[in-house]
Amino acid sequence: MGPLQSKTPFFAVSLFCDRYCCCFLLLLLLVSGRNGYYVGADSPLTAISHDLYRSSGTLLDEVKALVGRHPEQLTMEVMKAGDPGYLAEVTVVTYSRSGRDIGNSTFRVLLSFGQHGRELITSEVALRLLYALSEETKVPGVDPTYLDRVLDDLVIKVVPMENLNGRKLVESGELCERRNGRGVDLNRNWSVDWGKKEQDFDPYEENPGTAPFSEPEAQIMQKLAESFSPHVWVNVHSGMEGLFMPYDHKNSTPGGSKFWAMKSILEEVNRRHCHGRCIVGSGGGSVGYLAHGTSTDYMYDILRVPISFTFEIYGDLEAPSKDCFRMFNPVDAVTFSSVVNEWCAAFLLMFEIAPRRLGDTDGGRVSGDYGDSSGGLISESGGVAALRGGGAKVEGIELGLQELKTYFRLFMMSTVVLMFMFCTRISRNRSRQTKFGPLPL
Repeated sequence: MGPLQSKTPFFAVSLFCDRYCCCFLLLLLLVSGRNGYYVGADSPLTAISHDLYRSSGTLLDEVKALVGRHPEQLTMEVMKAGDPGYLAEVTVVTYSRSGRDIGNSTFRVLLSFGQHGRELITSEVALRLLYALSEETKVPGVDPTYLDRVLDDLVIKVVPMENLNGRKLVESGELCERRNGRGVDLNRNWSVDWGKKEQDFDPYEENPGTAPFSEPEAQIMQKLAESFSPHVWVNVHSGMEGLFMPYDHKNSTPGGSKFWAMKSILEEVNRRHCHGRCIVGSGGGSVGYLAHGTSTDYMYDILRVPISFTFEIYGDLEAPSKDCFRMFNPVDAVTFSSVVNEWCAAFLLMFEIAPRRLGDTDGGRVSGDYGDSSGGLISESGGVAALRGGGAKVEGIELGLQELKTYFRLFMMSTVVLMFMFCTRISRNRSRQTKFGPLPL
């Protein structure tokens, strides 16, 4: 009876785990199938919607025409670099009120869109932003009069399509392509912690190139950033909703007053324009994996850009893994319009608050005065939620609650994974005993 009694709990637990795991896997399969995670062999992939998205050539031609209509505010240059057999071109648009020269008195912003070819929506946001800056298009909820004052001391450089060669591959049918025209991930080709490979490293998706800055596109962007010396850098991507500061290559954030300036800006953008949906934090600590050789880490660590961000502006988490266009880009007109308008307003909000947050750092904290009594750039009632004059402070309790929610989600996910691993191990042990019989003493 002794041996039998000692085995009974073990077999009861293993039987429970067998049933639990089977039910869990069945439920997961059903839910994922219903939500679109599971893709059958015959499931159609979403094609590029040409009713919503411009081709690369059309978009850049439209940018050129827009600049031609507003020479007093916009200028454009095409920067080129290459080596035998490979040439890259990067279009750079500079916005400056009344053609003001770049100087120490101006606040400088550098924005890059389309670093990964498959993320078409980012370039559409860039184009809409240029229309808004030139005042040919109004962003819902934005006060044009106040916008004039906000932009008066800013110089903004916009790269609407950093990875033109990769974008052309996507347009030719390679809808999952994120790399450049010769298979290198441009966001792994920068020098900070370049070439390091994590256990989950994907050599296809994350090819870092043969050396730091081996790729002409990265060389162009590095030269541009070094000569411009921006106060703000934003690398705009899609695939999820997130607002990230350094670092990407480690699970930590910078210290000091710059951390509080960056965090307060991201929290405000999240509250006003991501409506609390965006993950906020360091890239390495929030995305779920570490990324080495990224442009944002280089901007912050090497070029000392005090406000360095990566924005992830859209992602369809219910899209099948092979359906890349749907995963990274809105596929219906309503969502497309919402994403473009919301993120244009988010950038305008950032243009307003970033100079103040950076200038108001004091003793490692950021001043709580986020506005003035004269009114804000964006009205709460204007259709796109954003900042009023003297807008809301980011309270410590609010930040703490958001952090707790994030950690709780991670805890629940970890619990499910650990339970599954535990049950699987017990089931294997029971199978081993059943196969080989009782073990000798």
